[in-house]
Amino acid sequence: MNKDFNLSNRKYVIGGFIVLLVCIYIVRLFNLQVAEDKYKENAISNAFLRRVIYPARGLMYDRNGRLLVFNQPAYDVMLIPKDVGKSFDTIALCEVLNITKEELERKWADMKDPRRNPGYSAYTPQKLISHLSQQDYGRLQEKLYLFPGFFVQKRTIRQYSSPAGANILGNIREVNANDVERDDYYRSGDYTGDLGIEKSYENVLRGVKGEEILMKNAHGRIQGKYENGIHDRAPESGKNLTLSIDMDLQEYGERLMAGKIGAIVAIEPSTGEILCLVTSPNYDPSLLVGKERGKNYAELVRNPMKPLYDRSIQAAYPPGSTFKPTQGLIFLQEGVVTTSTMYPCHHGYVNKLRVGCHGHASPISLKPALQTSCNAYFCWGLKNMIDKRGSTPYKQLEKWKNYMVEMGYGYRLGIDLPSESRGFIPNSDFYSSSFRGANWSANSIISISIGQGEVLATPLQIANLGATIANRGFFYTPHVVKEIQGEKLDPKYKERHSPHIRKDYYQVVAEGMRMAVLGGTCRTANLPDIAVAGKTGTAQNPHGRDHSVFMGFAPYDNPKIAIAVYVENAGFGAAYGVPIGSLMIEKYLKGEISPARKGIEERMLNSNTIVTSGVKKH
Repeated sequence: MNKDFNLSNRKYVIGGFIVLLVCIYIVRLFNLQVAEDKYKENAISNAFLRRVIYPARGLMYDRNGRLLVFNQPAYDVMLIPKDVGKSFDTIALCEVLNITKEELERKWADMKDPRRNPGYSAYTPQKLISHLSQQDYGRLQEKLYLFPGFFVQKRTIRQYSSPAGANILGNIREVNANDVERDDYYRSGDYTGDLGIEKSYENVLRGVKGEEILMKNAHGRIQGKYENGIHDRAPESGKNLTLSIDMDLQEYGERLMAGKIGAIVAIEPSTGEILCLVTSPNYDPSLLVGKERGKNYAELVRNPMKPLYDRSIQAAYPPGSTFKPTQGLIFLQEGVVTTSTMYPCHHGYVNKLRVGCHGHASPISLKPALQTSCNAYFCWGLKNMIDKRGSTPYKQLEKWKNYMVEMGYGYRLGIDLPSESRGFIPNSDFYSSSFRGANWSANSIISISIGQGEVLATPLQIANLGATIANRGFFYTPHVVKEIQGEKLDPKYKERHSPHIRKDYYQVVAEGMRMAVLGGTCRTANLPDIAVAGKTGTAQNPHGRDHSVFMGFAPYDNPKIAIAVYVENAGFGAAYGVPIGSLMIEKYLKGEISPARKGIEERMLNSNTIVTSGVKKH
């Protein structure tokens, strides 16, 4: 019997064709069920709604247990675009939400704009309108059944118990594309900390999101929880923070600085905890909450007084004579002077050039020089250090600069707030470059000895010097968070920093500062039952009137507060810096201002130095 070879070949062709069809079917089925997110999202969204449950953001308290920042409910209009009927009644929705049709169309376009909403998908929940009022929320809930695909997402926004401390507390804002890309915790429409503690402690405050899975019918109506909610995840609230801030003192400082440009920083020397951090002009933190946040923020940005600029940690100022204690410490440590070394003052430093000074006894030693704020003494000290025989100005200035860095100048101190400035302490390379390789000496840079010239410092750095002298030779990194609920504070805030300067030299400088209060430039700070030590500063300003500065601490033998006050364009240090500083010290230690000093308080509360100063550059 002859084989039919054609029939045999046909069998293999048909078999191969069947195998090919099966393979194509399997591949397509795999794509539909596994690889194609669109179909998967479609299938899931047809049956389920995964709704995020936002956690309560952590609360903030001051050091005395006063509640500062808490939460209030807010409602966002959400929708799943695929489930929204093409012919839904836009007019009815506008009436319910109390908005115009044009406003709704703009919000709809913004929602679908990938630049504004990079996470847009027709199959996932999208935010259309945020921060509904209670009234609008109530009306929408009653008529939500008319708008398939729409639902209301509950979340919380911030509320403040005081209009003070906005620069410390910060605020929250809606995330942008960079936030979403950087951290997979966020999705479009979420909120994140912006400025202040809200930003620097965002990971602690935000908590952990929860989720509930709801079933939908064929018409998109919610039927209840999937499997009675056994797959739901409860949110975890953010951690509460206890701040080191004394809000009563913060509020008082902001009242004293009203009508002025500048800052106040107060520190507890024994811990580095910041008691107040005043910047002026400032703003009410509640302005950056709710529907009007964007408009209010834009107005604050445009404001020529720069209320968003935190002068307490961002402004770099010439420290003026508050810098002189650092020079005395360096000169003692380097053996340039002793407590009995005398320098002449012929109404200033006179040595091929002249740096003026006010009248006082001459010659003068270190402690009286601090008492009277003698410019000549510190100019002579720097000259004898920088022009030391057997060395070079380059090497000597590097020594000087290293001492300054150890005392907290020239670099960020590391406060737990964003955008701290480092100030500026010049080094030898800076001057070699400035003088283009030409020889330079102490006279070339003599103004740095009295906190002028190229030297710049933040009010925080000046206050930290006060804390270091109060402690007689050490400081802790300044910080505004005292406790984190259920967590330990970063160990760096418990680490003691000790410049390489003998403790007894700090005692000498402290005695000079006490003399300044008892019978020198800080006499206004002499309180009858509190021993205060202080140092004035009158910082020269090429843009206008001089700045008024004060740095001090109290009580002298058991310091509880170190403070720096900086008032721009307010003249002598004794005019505004000392009175405001002494009032802050008295308020913190006594709780009230004595009747004998009410006149000083009234003058500081009602004075206005902005009207004559204008707006200055920083």
